[in-house]
Amino acid sequence: MTSAVRENKSDQRRGGAARGALEPRMLLTSLPDAVRKLDPRVLWRNPVMFIVEIGAVWSTVLAIANPAFFAWAIVVWLWLTVIFANLAEAVAEGRGKAQADALRRAKTDTVARRLADWTPGGRVVEQRVGAPELRRGDHVVVEAGQVIPGDGDVVEGIASVDESAITGESAPVIRESGGDRSAVTGGTTVLSDRIVVRITQEPGHSFLDRMIALVEGASRQKTPNEIALNILLAALTIIFVFAVVTLQPLAIYSKANNPGVPDTSALDAHGITGIVMVSLLVCLIPTTIGALLSAIGIAGMDRLVQRNVLAMSGRAVEAAGDVNTLLLDKTGTITLGNRQAAEFVPLPGIPDDEVADAAQLSSLADETPEGRSIVVYAKQVYNKRERTPGELTGATWVEFTAQTRMSGVDLADDHRLRKGAAGAVTEWVRSQGGAVPVELGVIVDGISASGGTPLVVAEVAEGRARLLGVIHLKDVVKQGMRERFDEMRRMGIRTVMITGDNPLTAKAIAEEAGVDDYLAEATPEDKLALIKKEQDGGRLVAMTGDGTNDAPALAQADVGVAMNTGTSAAKEAGNMVDLDSDPTKLIEIVEIGKQLLITRGALTTFSIANDIAKYFAILPALFVGLFPGLDLLNVMRLVSPQSAILSAVIFNALVIVALIPLALRGVRYTPSHASKLLSRNLTVYGLGGIIAPFLGIKIIDLLVQLLPGMS
Repeated sequence: MTSAVRENKSDQRRGGAARGALEPRMLLTSLPDAVRKLDPRVLWRNPVMFIVEIGAVWSTVLAIANPAFFAWAIVVWLWLTVIFANLAEAVAEGRGKAQADALRRAKTDTVARRLADWTPGGRVVEQRVGAPELRRGDHVVVEAGQVIPGDGDVVEGIASVDESAITGESAPVIRESGGDRSAVTGGTTVLSDRIVVRITQEPGHSFLDRMIALVEGASRQKTPNEIALNILLAALTIIFVFAVVTLQPLAIYSKANNPGVPDTSALDAHGITGIVMVSLLVCLIPTTIGALLSAIGIAGMDRLVQRNVLAMSGRAVEAAGDVNTLLLDKTGTITLGNRQAAEFVPLPGIPDDEVADAAQLSSLADETPEGRSIVVYAKQVYNKRERTPGELTGATWVEFTAQTRMSGVDLADDHRLRKGAAGAVTEWVRSQGGAVPVELGVIVDGISASGGTPLVVAEVAEGRARLLGVIHLKDVVKQGMRERFDEMRRMGIRTVMITGDNPLTAKAIAEEAGVDDYLAEATPEDKLALIKKEQDGGRLVAMTGDGTNDAPALAQADVGVAMNTGTSAAKEAGNMVDLDSDPTKLIEIVEIGKQLLITRGALTTFSIANDIAKYFAILPALFVGLFPGLDLLNVMRLVSPQSAILSAVIFNALVIVALIPLALRGVRYTPSHASKLLSRNLTVYGLGGIIAPFLGIKIIDLLVQLLPGMS
């Protein structure tokens, strides 16, 4: 089961760029769905295409009453226009169905081991029930090899969990009680040990259920911008309906005053024929963007799914594109998170080698990343042999505690070494009768001001206590972060680093990383206050978080990205979940949101420009017999009114198919100022939308005139 999901995820990543391509197999598999969407009860949600369908039905009736090749050709292409529009949405939805099927396979008929009246350390009464019977607040026990029956939090124990059914990644993760990594997801598998899970979701509302619905597009709700654009398109459609209707009395009046003009299939004694009126209306209303609008929104969410981000709503994706302020945690996002030894600074009169030896010995039993880096640094830079605690017979290891804030070792010859925070170690030296040189404060302050963390090394040997030097731990900024933040700045986004470090350290790292601002010694209340302050200034805010203490800020932010490894409270508060738990993913999410908005704007520009060009194709051909002066507007020199109208209708249908790949892939986004993006869209898609119909309709006209009755 998990391998199928993993393979699907791998296919997504390998073919991310190719997913915009329109493969014949994709069209064939989506065609039945496109036909089913012809149901008026479904299509009425898209007012533009609903009007086209009504016109196709009316034209079909007219063609049956007065059969002719021209009439039936128009009818066929009107129906194809509606089907192609439905096909765009069906293809966008169909791309997520493979993943949804794989996720659905992860939902098995799991038997849960529910614990009745569970209390920590209390007597256990176990009941075996089906997973669908579990309710919020129930406690279940899960052991190695068993599937977790529902979403919840670990309240007892620690276990290794295989989450490949959700994330597609084969590497197991650790889930334990009492921390920010306590959340587990139904459908994942415990690989080792035993945990007790408190269920946090009702049946049918689990994380997996929501993910399946969102991936399939079944629960996708239109975003505010999408609704506003739909209203605009509906208004334009209504305007063009009235405009076309008013052409009928004009044609009747003009025909009556020009009795010598012969009837054509476009104009007869009763004015404009019904089929021609429908054709004119379909070509003038914004059918192109009306057909692609839904597909653009679905594809935007799909691009997030490709990057293992689950958006709880399309509104969140759209908001990401309008974000003005980005709040980023320092640790793990901007920096690597594990402070590394960067330098040993000896005090005056102390040899470098002696400081390195003492630093390594005092760190041998320190299993933290910082402690390991000190041992490795002493080996690589000072050629110190990497020793192990077992080699030092008679040694007593002093572990780090929050109270002492230092660690070290007592050797057999009454030689004691300590390493830790400057204040704690200097106090220890004073208690042993030693002195603290003035130079120590200068070194410690210098390291702190540079963004590093100073650890002081001291010893007691032969009854004499003395300070030896300082270890410079550096929180390493991730490679390429400055360039990423420069891109954000070009996009008009202000970046703010949030950290619990002191202001000196925060300032140094903020300058090195290139962020616009920072918030030092941040508490949950400080984060929430900063978000509200930004929002009060009219800005949209995005942030990431994983802990319960991040939940208020995630809920307040316009785009709150919760880490999948975080608590259930964080995932409930955010409107996106990053399945990879990569805090830097927030930058990609913003780029995807901007690409969605740009794609929608570009294709809207193209569609409206497209309609202007079709105006020059149909109206001159339609009325040139009555008003010869209109021949000047027939710049394409179309052969006849019939071929002009049919060519415009055919082009109107084919351009939808041609633009489906662009709608799915999205318009390429490069960070730049809004005015530059606007001018580029107007140039490429505005000008392109005018030129393309002139070329396309003319080519189709040359082919159409070869058909019977079209010359």
